[in-house]
Amino acid sequence: MNSFAAKTSSSSSIYGPKCHPMVGSSISFLANTHRLPQYYTDLIRESPTHTIQIRRPFVPISIVTANPANVEHILKTKFHNYPKGPNSVLYDFLGNGIFNADGETWKVQRKVASHEFNTRSLRKFVETAVKSEISGRLIPLFTSAAAGKTVLDLQDVLQRFAFDNICKVAFGSDPICLDLNLPPSEFTSAFNLAVRLSSERFRVSSPMVWKIKAALGVGTERQLRDAIQVVDDYARNLICERRQNPISSPEDSDLLSRFMSASAGDEEFLKDIIISFLLAGMDTTSAALTWFFWLVSNHKQVEEEVLKEILSIKAEAFGFDEAKEMHYLHAAICESMRLYPPVPTDGKFNPMTLPFIMEPLPTFPSRQP
Repeated sequence: MNSFAAKTSSSSSIYGPKCHPMVGSSISFLANTHRLPQYYTDLIRESPTHTIQIRRPFVPISIVTANPANVEHILKTKFHNYPKGPNSVLYDFLGNGIFNADGETWKVQRKVASHEFNTRSLRKFVETAVKSEISGRLIPLFTSAAAGKTVLDLQDVLQRFAFDNICKVAFGSDPICLDLNLPPSEFTSAFNLAVRLSSERFRVSSPMVWKIKAALGVGTERQLRDAIQVVDDYARNLICERRQNPISSPEDSDLLSRFMSASAGDEEFLKDIIISFLLAGMDTTSAALTWFFWLVSNHKQVEEEVLKEILSIKAEAFGFDEAKEMHYLHAAICESMRLYPPVPTDGKFNPMTLPFIMEPLPTFPSRQP
């Protein structure tokens, strides 16, 4: 499912929730802010074009589509016409990081990131960091919980696991979040709070609400500002420490060191891109793993096939090469993410009229998104 905004008044023929004078679709929207992905999905299922519009005051018309032809048009055929746009909602937190940038800024970051993630040395570093976290913390935690018949919140555990991993890979630091006996660090708490409060900006009836609160420095916007300050200070301190104590060996280099050596970016550039990778590495990984294990627990045959494939690997230790041979596991994870995508929407912006979604597409079969 792909979502984008358009400043146009010619989309009145698109299916959507009931509109009222002045407030548009805000009544229906606010009643479903606690379940927006499912709300959009329900509406899309009812739309003959699998495309809907949401109208709210002081906001460009939001178009949400799960129509493959439209998605291909936005993300491939006319990709250059659909930037992320003036997304001030996430700018305070993500700045000009790769997931919030457009144009040349995005191209530069993507080029550096693509190159670095394809280097053998970084893959080795990631493999070593993840193996250490699994063998040193995750498995002992599960073993202890099983022996003591302790109930664990798997989603919380996997989020802690992912956060430890991405911090090691991105910053070269270890927040030790997977140790449930230790209280959350100030940075961890601030990061999670910043993510939650930034997301809540999307759920208000009008952006004027959070913008006024931000200007006055009150309520949740004051909390968000303080949380972002803690996150920014932590990231800047790590950048400063790395500049004072650079890592010379490629095999031991984390993502921060690689961006510092591969680009001429200033401190703001480094801070923004590292925070973006932290956000992506923690939430998407933990969400994908949580849904995967939940689905596997409800499908005994799939569990048996995955275990059979794991046992068939004749190697002393698992690595990237061994993972490539696990085709059934790969297919199961892909199917899990198809059913429960870690990132269910992708926001784009276009100020022009959108004629390709005005009428039902006869070549598109009716099906659920």
